[in-house]
Amino acid sequence: MLASAQTLIKKTAEKIGLKAQIIERLIEPEMVYEFSFPVKMDNGEIKLFKGWRIQHNSLLGPYKGGIRFHQQTSREEVQALATLMTIKCAVAGLPYGGAKGGVVVDPKKLSSAELERLSREYVKKIAHFIGEDNDVQAPDVNTNSQIMAWMIDEYQKI
Repeated sequence: MLASAQTLIKKTAEKIGLKAQIIERLIEPEMVYEFSFPVKMDNGEIKLFKGWRIQHNSLLGPYKGGIRFHQQTSREEVQALATLMTIKCAVAGLPYGGAKGGVVVDPKKLSSAELERLSREYVKKIAHFIGEDNDVQAPDVNTNSQIMAWMIDEYQKI
């Protein structure tokens, strides 16, 4: 998916005559934050989860992009989706750049309390990189308004 997105950008940019340095800026993300974080499970066990927040391009404005919780998400997928979010915002004329976040988890296997703790721990890891003037979060695959509410609540405590 990432290679396809990058190839599409390169071919399109070359067709419209963009310089190599501009193409490179459209290909490479500005920031890749990859981390593991602990979550206490209902049985008392501490489980580590893998997460990302990738900020692709902020040329048009603050980053914007969803957060997905999926057992098969990967850095490459999250980066590809951040790249495509940059393009989507630009084509739509929105004053935002692209970003995307993800956590490797099957949320259907978590209790509501575990999902809440996971959501809060995730936002603690990215808190210094987000905010309405820097990086706007949104729901994506397997995230919803309740998960976003937990994240906002935790973010406001920091």
